[in-house]
Amino acid sequence: MTRVGMNLLWLVPGEVGGSEEYTVGLLRAYLQLNEAHPEATVPEVVLYVNRRFAREHQALSSAFPTVVAPIEGSSRPWRVLIEFTWLAWRTRRDRLDAVHHGGGTMPALRTLAGLVTLHDLQPITHPERFGLIKRLYIRTLVPRSLRAARRVVCLAGFTARDAVSVAGVDPERIALIPSGVDPAGPGPDPERRAEVLGGLGLTDRGFILYPAITYEHKNHRTLLEAFARLRNSHPDLRLVLTGGIGPGEPQVLSLISELGIQASVHRTGRIPSEDLDVLYRTAAVMAFPSAYEGFGLPLLEAMVRGCPVVASGVGGLVEVGGAAAVLVDPFDVDAWADALGSVLDDDGYRVYPEVW
Repeated sequence: MTRVGMNLLWLVPGEVGGSEEYTVGLLRAYLQLNEAHPEATVPEVVLYVNRRFAREHQALSSAFPTVVAPIEGSSRPWRVLIEFTWLAWRTRRDRLDAVHHGGGTMPALRTLAGLVTLHDLQPITHPERFGLIKRLYIRTLVPRSLRAARRVVCLAGFTARDAVSVAGVDPERIALIPSGVDPAGPGPDPERRAEVLGGLGLTDRGFILYPAITYEHKNHRTLLEAFARLRNSHPDLRLVLTGGIGPGEPQVLSLISELGIQASVHRTGRIPSEDLDVLYRTAAVMAFPSAYEGFGLPLLEAMVRGCPVVASGVGGLVEVGGAAAVLVDPFDVDAWADALGSVLDDDGYRVYPEVW
């Protein structure tokens, strides 16, 4: 049987954004596939994770053969050092056939064939959005990793094209595999629904949802300014901002205060997936004003639950949203206010009025 290692040392829960949701969902789907087809011959997958991943994703760590590295994962220098030394030694000792690196890079020192999943090349194409150390690290290691990989997995054609033009990857070695999304299912019971909404003072269809870590490129500013204008015609409207705390958090909170919309904006931080499911199902619209996305999984998560989507017409969002989303220039505040207002005032945008 083929044995493949998954390098997840880069996956620090709550800090890597959508790539965490994608990777966790992929591993869960792999388990489900094995359960549904026990007769199939599939590779044995061994996870190599940091301590935080092992703690916060215990179900996955228990379901797969898992090796925990002696790091928490938050320190990039320590992680890189462990990848160059411990990971190379451990994967060879474990007699693997290949290692799949899920974070877009491979360590220069390797003893086995490598595959890479590339989510995007934003630190290279938009370096102004990142610190000097990260820019240098990505620019030095990523193109080299991609060119050395046996296969490069891209979730969208947008990212695949960047891999070819920016990093010089041979198109023949790129596998274009869009992300899937879990089926919506029947949804939570009415009591749980009421508990989640009541805890935030929300009503069905009475709020806009934006699930994103407060990174600069997530472009919360455009949405906040558009929301402030919408309040003139929709005074009872609320805005719910979920997702972890990123470097742009102080600026987001400052702008909320500056616009005088503190009472109408709920900044929840990261919330359980079950609570986010309720918000997707009951939001009037899911807004996604990000200025850059390699894919855009939240669009799928919203649409599979019948929630209308207004998103930026950039990068992978164009491919994911297609004709099913309203696409807007990420920095045109007036266009965002108009688009959101149109969706709020027209129930026809919601394909499934009740998904329960």
